[in-house]
Amino acid sequence: MRSEEAGKPDTAVVRDALGVGVAVGLSGFAFGVTSAGSGLSLLQTCALSLLVFTGASQFALVGALAAGGNPLTAAAGAFFLGVRNAFYGLRLSQLLALPRAVRPFAAQWVIDETTAVALAQPTRRSVRIGFTATGLSLYLLWNLTTFLGAAGAEAIGDTDAWGLDAAGPAVFLALLAPMLKTATERAVAGIAVLLGLGLLPVLPAGVPVLVAALAAPAVLCATGRRRVDAARDASAAGSDEAPAGGAVNGSPAGAHDDGSDVSGDVR
Repeated sequence: MRSEEAGKPDTAVVRDALGVGVAVGLSGFAFGVTSAGSGLSLLQTCALSLLVFTGASQFALVGALAAGGNPLTAAAGAFFLGVRNAFYGLRLSQLLALPRAVRPFAAQWVIDETTAVALAQPTRRSVRIGFTATGLSLYLLWNLTTFLGAAGAEAIGDTDAWGLDAAGPAVFLALLAPMLKTATERAVAGIAVLLGLGLLPVLPAGVPVLVAALAAPAVLCATGRRRVDAARDASAAGSDEAPAGGAVNGSPAGAHDDGSDVSGDVR
């Protein structure tokens, strides 16, 4: 069956959605291990995945806690990372056009992966199928692997001794890297890294990530100003050029305002 006449087959949409859901869902192992290593209990770790369900914010929270940061500061950093999902929701609400009774439940699945799959679909039917298949598979697998990772970490004991404390940042970078497609995005990421690492020794844990968020408006402001300057220079260069063909006051050379031609021989 096809997702409407000009759309993709339903099976193709589900296949793509499950590919994303399974690939990302497996990274819940890393979150479970990292969360347990930060001092959270198995119940607290599983509650985060069940109720929060936004990987980057979860990793930011437990990472800050693992570094000895203040819980309020860690929560603030996670909150600001999660704000992007609200903007995703504004766009997806138009594409999905779900009944009002369903929207609060669908909002739980508005994350990077479901948004990416939904936006790649050509029709409303395929958007709904892609969003649902991605959200369902990812939610189930993420929570399952979170439980297994946290339970395994508790059984292991000291996760730092096994080097598992690096699992969270490694997975986060692996998820982020493919998203940096433009020069502006790479500039934001680079400046954020420099700010975060540079301020890490002098600021409390969790605060550097908040400061690093300033990289986005700074780069966007600089990019916008550069575009304005380039447009102004192009406009100035265009006005300085002489009219083509030696035209004066908008009229070709040798022509009167009444349209008569005086370029011929004078008799």
